[in-house]
Formats: sequence, structure tokens, C-alpha cells
Amino acid sequence: MLHIKTFVFNFASENTYILYSDNKKAWLIDPGNANGQETQSLKDFITEKELHIEKILLTHAHIDHVLGLQWASDTYQVPVIMHRDDKEVLDMFQISGMRFGMTLDHITADIEYIREGDEILLNGEQFKIYHVPGHSPGSVVYHNENRKFMISGDVLFEGSIGRTDLYKGNYEQLIEGIKTKLFILDEETRVFSGHGHPTSIGFEKQHNPFFK
Repeated sequence: MLHIKTFVFNFASENTYILYSDNKKAWLIDPGNANGQETQSLKDFITEKELHIEKILLTHAHIDHVLGLQWASDTYQVPVIMHRDDKEVLDMFQISGMRFGMTLDHITADIEYIREGDEILLNGEQFKIYHVPGHSPGSVVYHNENRKFMISGDVLFEGSIGRTDLYKGNYEQLIEGIKTKLFILDEETRVFSGHGHPTSIGFEKQHNPFFK
């Protein structure tokens, strides 16, 4: 059985997820913890549940999704999984911080790059990787077909889609990726987004105004 714990962190109300199995194996997804209190709440949950963090997954590398990445990498010393096309975005971390009045250090972490078609396992549960650029060049979605859910990052939201006015954003590319890669999946598939509440593929196909 897999479980998802959601934390809402930082100035952007970003969703950080811990995905974990009954036998304590876990992934930390998009660590956006930005201060001591947020970091402590994350640590406390991992400690209380006695979880073993096996991987750190990034849906993309925008600043609000990686504010806690260096801490997570230093603390758990496991690979950071991301798409190579967002390396440039991650490298802009310090510059992005300056835009928000933050002084940040360059992120140094052990990065492993994934591509569309790759599959990764958590306690035997298979996750497929979909590359859905448009919000960022390397945005990916992690999809578990067996349990009918995905971690979508800022690709797809309840009633909305990710911004496409940011660096290397592309509206047409994002819309096409959602239609051809996500909307073909089981309509019962739950969507855990980078911000806001969970939704489902079926609901978004029917109600999302960007696809009317």
C-alpha cells in the first residue's frame, strides 16, 4: 500500500509530497521547505513514521519546488531525480532567489537524469515518467497506473494549468502534452498537483476551462 503526505510550504503555497509504503520506503518529492519551521515539520513526519528516504524526486526545478533541496540532499544523501532539460532552471536558483529578495547558495546535489519512458520503482510499485514541457522545459509527471494516481507538479491543476509566461514556457506545448499524454489515461486517475487540491483526469477533461 502506498500513502501520500502533503505539506504546503513557502511563499507560493507549494505542495511538497512524501510518498511512502507500508514497509517504510519513501520518496521526498519537490522539497519546498523554506525555513526552520517547515523543515522541522518535514523531519518530524519522516522520523515519526520511521521512513527511509530512497530518492528525492523533482517534477521541475522552479525555485518554489527546490528551496529545501540542498537540505534534503545533505540530510538523506540520496540521488535527486529530475529531467535534464531543467538543469538550466536549477542552475538559475541563486538568480531566482534574488528576484524574491532571498540570498541563496548554489545547489550542489547528486543529480540523476530521467527521460520519458523511464520507469522507477517504490517498493515494487512502478511509476512511468512523462515529459510534459511548457511550464518549464523539463517538467515531468510521475504516474502509477496500478494505484491510478500521478504527481503532476505544475503541469496540471484543479481547473487550471501551469503558467507558461516563465523562462522557456510554451502554452501550445503544454496544452498538447496534457492532451496527448495525460488525458488518454484512466479518468479515475487522481492528480496531485504542485499547488492546490488534488483532482482527477476525468474531472479536468470535463471541467478544465483550458480544454473547452
